Amino acid sequence: MTLSISTRTLRLLGAAAALLAWPLAHAQGASGADNPYGIGALWQQSDVVARSVLLILATFSAGSWYVIVTKALEQWRIGGHAKAAASDFWDAGTVQAGVAKLHETSPFRDIAEAGLDATRRHGGLRAKVDFNEWVDLTLHRATERVQRRLSVGLSFLATVGSTSPFVGLFGTVWGIYHALTAIGLAGQASIDKVAGPVGEALIMTALGLAVAVPAVLGYNFLLRRNSSTLDAVRDFSSELHAVLLGSGPASTASTSTSASAGSGAVPGATVAA
Repeated sequence: MTLSISTRTLRLLGAAAALLAWPLAHAQGASGADNPYGIGALWQQSDVVARSVLLILATFSAGSWYVIVTKALEQWRIGGHAKAAASDFWDAGTVQAGVAKLHETSPFRDIAEAGLDATRRHGGLRAKVDFNEWVDLTLHRATERVQRRLSVGLSFLATVGSTSPFVGLFGTVWGIYHALTAIGLAGQASIDKVAGPVGEALIMTALGLAVAVPAVLGYNFLLRRNSSTLDAVRDFSSELHAVLLGSGPASTASTSTSASAGSGAVPGATVAA
């Protein structure tokens, strides 16, 4: 399972890198010979600080696309599990049978198993807690685990969206500073002396915006999808809570059955009385 996830991750990263690199390579190939002020020239002529800014922006971009693609696929898979739970789980005769019908990686199976485990562990000190509150607490914890799982990576997108423009702006300021220094040393400020260095510096701002915009859009998209996905998870948890309350504690039911069998009483005689 780990190997398949790693392979899928590498494929997604490769696809994202190819998607990002194709427009740049096409632009460089089309005008690289005629334009000495492109990104390639910027990299070759820049110092350590400017190259570090470019590497940071490239890392931000690759990480953002990785989070966007992987989280979108994860939400799609959970949506499929939600449809499977709606069609298979509730048609089962018991909760145990419903759990067996769910996929092993389904978060709905984890919630259902947590609810069953809560009914079995309602004993000892836990028995002092009302059964309704105990089951509700357990299902709430399982639902929160799904929410935390869906939220992984969103903070990175928010960070990239808010900091990338400033990282690009820092590269712009640094490049303009060196351009002005070179102009001062040359003693002249003709267009051919200014256009190249200043234009290359402004590329930093454009790259910062190019990294920030997809991160912000991806964050809003994933956040909206997370809301609808969690609604399905919470609905399942609420319905399961009602079913488990109707079934009652497993420990209490087994204790009552054992007592009835030991005393030779007919099952259901107490209820009839």
